[in-house]
Amino acid sequence: MKKVERINIIMRYINNRSHFTISEIMREFNISRSTAIRDIREIEAMGMPLVAEVGRDGGYFVMHNSVLPEVRFTNDEVKALFIAFMATRNLQLPYLKSRQSLAEKLLGLISESQQDDLILLNQILLFEGTNPNNPDLLDLSDLPHPMLEKLIQILLLDRYLEIFIEEEKVITSYEIYLLHLYREKSVWLIEGFDLKEEKKKIFPVDQLKNVKPYTSEERVTEKKLLDKLRMQEEDINFVLELGPTAIAQFKKYHPLKFSISYTDPYQTTAILKAHINVHHTDELTELTNWLLFLGEDTKVREMPNEVLALLQERLSLFYP
Repeated sequence: MKKVERINIIMRYINNRSHFTISEIMREFNISRSTAIRDIREIEAMGMPLVAEVGRDGGYFVMHNSVLPEVRFTNDEVKALFIAFMATRNLQLPYLKSRQSLAEKLLGLISESQQDDLILLNQILLFEGTNPNNPDLLDLSDLPHPMLEKLIQILLLDRYLEIFIEEEKVITSYEIYLLHLYREKSVWLIEGFDLKEEKKKIFPVDQLKNVKPYTSEERVTEKKLLDKLRMQEEDINFVLELGPTAIAQFKKYHPLKFSISYTDPYQTTAILKAHINVHHTDELTELTNWLLFLGEDTKVREMPNEVLALLQERLSLFYP
């Protein structure tokens, strides 16, 4: 008997009794004491209101007027959950092992006909990053960076962090206020406000060696910090309108930290607004190359003269 199936049966067994002991669970399901204790703890973690009785003959009972809620999924809900799992495979997302146990519990809750549908979907649907030779939902093949889960656990308690980043084999510490944690081009990035230099910085999680809460008593309040950020916001000097072909090209590749906002419900048109630092030559060159990569399905609404000059120079090579 699989673990998920056994736990579901134990939950029904418990819910039909006012009192039970570990020994009874051991005998009823032919399992060891350690397995019975682990199963009971997992059932408690799932939210079943059990109360332990102290003493030689002690056991457990379900709290008065508390019953085990039934969980049922419609066919469409099951498919939606399953496809969501499939679409996020091989993306180095955190809590991979928890996603595996969640998938196992889902499979243990649904009917055989629903399971058959999922097996067929697993054979037919392929998403980006899926290995067609092994399209297995529970395949532990996309473990994220080992520091990612630790980072998430700490930032849920406090967004003021001290992070240790390895740069050219030297580990440097930064005190930051974490603004965002995001994934772009298959890389997890920390966007944080450097509390010493008082400016926004980006740190790759792949270079993260350690993280801990920043406990200085003199740290800037969150409100003052966000006010400083607003004051530092640079003026928009670069505006593009993108059609469907340009949007497809944007999804393939976009430099710097650009983002687009869709301007129609079907996501076939979008607008891009950004600030371009015209004093960074390498940045201007990369931007010019990227504009040519976007193609003709792009309308320029605003652009620095320096970018326009480079673009005209580049086009003159093709159309003298």
